Amino acid sequence: MPVYRYPRIHASEITPEEVWASRRQWMKAAGASVAAGTLAGWPLLGSAASLASLNAQRSSKYVLMEPVTPEKDATTYNNFFEFGMDKGDPVKYASKMQTTPWKVRVEGECAAPKTFDLDDLLKLAPLEDRTYRMRCVEGWSMAIPWIGYSMSELIKQVQPTGNAKFVEFVTDVQPKNMPGVRIRSIDWPYRDGLRMDEAMHPLTMLVMGMYGKVLPNQNGAPVRMVVPWKYGFKSVKSIVTIRLLEKQPVGSWEQSQPSEYGFYSNVNPEVSHPRWSQATERRIGEDGVFSPKRKTLMFNGYANEVASLYAGMDLRKNY
Repeated sequence: MPVYRYPRIHASEITPEEVWASRRQWMKAAGASVAAGTLAGWPLLGSAASLASLNAQRSSKYVLMEPVTPEKDATTYNNFFEFGMDKGDPVKYASKMQTTPWKVRVEGECAAPKTFDLDDLLKLAPLEDRTYRMRCVEGWSMAIPWIGYSMSELIKQVQPTGNAKFVEFVTDVQPKNMPGVRIRSIDWPYRDGLRMDEAMHPLTMLVMGMYGKVLPNQNGAPVRMVVPWKYGFKSVKSIVTIRLLEKQPVGSWEQSQPSEYGFYSNVNPEVSHPRWSQATERRIGEDGVFSPKRKTLMFNGYANEVASLYAGMDLRKNY
């Protein structure tokens, strides 16, 4: 494993002291919003989300020695097709999504299937503040401070059996609140999956916040996953079901366009998308379309940690 060193952190990147509050503040903030009749708006910028914080320890292991993407950019430029195909659609329409009450069912090839509510998830393991690179298949990237813990902490709770070889993640569908699902661009609900060892890798996160705050609706509230060495569409948002499976699941984009979106979808600059190169990327928040392109890193820069998962595999065939 590589040796991680403490970076020189700019003051603008340090989570303010006022956001270090108890985990219960998240639920209290949601409860207060319900009482006020404003639940649909609280996770957005400028709403009650700015008042709700998550008590997370800044990770000394998962850090980046590069600037963090401005919060405004990370929360207003998104792919979340349940709300529309345009990058600005999620922040425009996601306020209507209902995020409480919320439950996540973990089932399938396990000895102890269980349904978790948000409070269960918050208490399951200590929350960490980890900054990860994120790379979209379309060629743009960000560096985001996520709040959560390793997905393995949740999966262990249900005692996977020896038949559990894969994990499928399924997103919620709210037709009245998600205008994008009325357009049959894919077969809703959105779903994607990982191999079990990928899901159990320490880098794979169950996420409930970002930038020291509760997760905004447009970024996958109230709970999502993050897999930083894969293209962004593998990091499923607004999860309601997790299934442990014996056979490899088929993701929504893999089903819709198999020649463009394979099961593995590791960031690989040597394998071009059928319609564009993946050799370079543009970091959001750095002078927009005029920002210089960066060289795309193998496994999004996490090769030291995850390359061993794919030893002996043909990563052109297993794209």
